[in-house]
Amino acid sequence: MYHEPMPPDRVRARRLQIADQLRAVRIHARLTQETVSLRAGIGLDTYNRIEQGHASPQLDTLIKIAEAIGVPLERFVRG
Repeated sequence: MYHEPMPPDRVRARRLQIADQLRAVRIHARLTQETVSLRAGIGLDTYNRIEQGHASPQLDTLIKIAEAIGVPLERFVRG
């Protein structure tokens, strides 16, 4: 079984920060993970892994998630 190499600590920390922002914005918008995943056209398991910080979304996926929640992409990628 193939395992991805662990990202450097700073990358992992930023991924977790984005995950926290996703969760906070989703909750503020009063949306469920299921609703966001359906609107974004991605699987619920995939969305859950992204929001938990266990997976790094591709840019296209992050754009779809931002649109599904109704916020600009910049909300998640600002440093």
